[in-house]
Amino acid sequence: MPSFIDSHSHFSAVANEFLQVSLKACTSFKEIQDRLLQYKISNQIEDGKWINANGYDHNNLIEKKHITKEELDKALPKNPVVVQHQSGHTGVMNSLALQELGITNASVSPEGGLIEKIDGKVTGYLEENAFIENLKKVPITPINDLKEAFKKAEKKYASYGITTVQEGFLPKELLNIYQEVVNSKQLNLDVVGYVDKNILQEAEAIFPNCLKQYYNHFKIGGIKIFLDGSPQAKTAWMRTPYLPANNQAANIQASYYGYGTMKDEDVEAAINLAYENNLQILAHCNGDRASQQYIDVIEKAEGAGKNIAELRPVLIHGQLLGIDQLDKVKDLGIIPSFFVSHVYHWGDIHINNFGLERAESISPAGSSLNKDITFTFHQDSPVLEPNMFETIWCAVTRKIKNGLVLGDKERINVIEAIKAVTINAAYQYFEENEKGSIKEGKKADLIVLNKNPLEVDKEEVKNIQVLQTIKDGDVVYSREIV
Repeated sequence: MPSFIDSHSHFSAVANEFLQVSLKACTSFKEIQDRLLQYKISNQIEDGKWINANGYDHNNLIEKKHITKEELDKALPKNPVVVQHQSGHTGVMNSLALQELGITNASVSPEGGLIEKIDGKVTGYLEENAFIENLKKVPITPINDLKEAFKKAEKKYASYGITTVQEGFLPKELLNIYQEVVNSKQLNLDVVGYVDKNILQEAEAIFPNCLKQYYNHFKIGGIKIFLDGSPQAKTAWMRTPYLPANNQAANIQASYYGYGTMKDEDVEAAINLAYENNLQILAHCNGDRASQQYIDVIEKAEGAGKNIAELRPVLIHGQLLGIDQLDKVKDLGIIPSFFVSHVYHWGDIHINNFGLERAESISPAGSSLNKDITFTFHQDSPVLEPNMFETIWCAVTRKIKNGLVLGDKERINVIEAIKAVTINAAYQYFEENEKGSIKEGKKADLIVLNKNPLEVDKEEVKNIQVLQTIKDGDVVYSREIV
């Protein structure tokens, strides 16, 4: 069948996972502390060197809250430490890390972000712009190590049958590594990068041959903006408030809606920049209020005579995109790219945060299909493994971890789910004439499977194995048969 096309993930972050401590399996503060200490010992990391970790989810910890700087200090008192939440939108730093980055009790939370304080003292917990901007200041790994990690990341994607990968946000700090990777011709898979709007001209100067076209398997597809955060981290921007909960963070009040990260005029400027440069724009929108902001600004631009629809604007994640918002999405030519695996991995959390009725409509693929809206699916790796068959299974069954179906009316059939990660994803990239289906004249981007996904029971779809991945006619992955 056609190989899979990743409609949204973070290629460099997947690579970085090979250079960081993974906390995804941790279920308590003690396990996090032990994992960090063992990593330092095993890798013989000297005092004073930064240690980066990722993948913890406070929802899965027995403490049901974020770890604190004090707990991190106990484990590694002599190293700056930063641990990133699985959502990628929040994280915690220990005392040395805060000191290195100049974050003090006097620091002020930036717009669209939070430096958490209790009784006037920083806790080490940061959200959204406060976390993301400070994460950029953490010393970068040596470039040769990063290049090797990129090779490992590429092999991981290929092992899941993916031949086109996304760099979902390319900031200034990543330009040099991508320049090295592209110029060294080490890429075998196609990588599409979406740059920070503030560095578009710089990126175009560094990659003059990559603007909307592949050069050594890399192209700049457009620009990326963030309009809110994560629903499981309670930073998604909602039209109606989160449900009250006893274990809310200190910053969450009774009528809490989450928050946006950009002003309307800044979103408008980003969309105008994309239009003036004839580039696609991707907007991270999890909450329905963030989605509404994106819809409103695009509608305003269309009203001013700008054909934004021809840019194929993408609404990334759309977890809480309202059913009532879909008509506008279709009219404006917006492509929703749903993170549908949320149904299984965080469906129970969505029920707790929003109630059953709202949770049943997360990733509304069924309603979008009924309205003939072109949509895609993604895993937002490294948040989840780039496992397309798990994604297809989630879209088809809509089962949460306890086995219950969450939103029966939003289930779709297997072939429509496959389209969302093949031909629809190719359309999202303006590559539907080259990829996404098997047809004479198209690229030989193919996968060989051990079972036919259209013939097995839908419950078995998630267990299908990729035996071979073929890119441009060359085998780039072969599974060892035991």
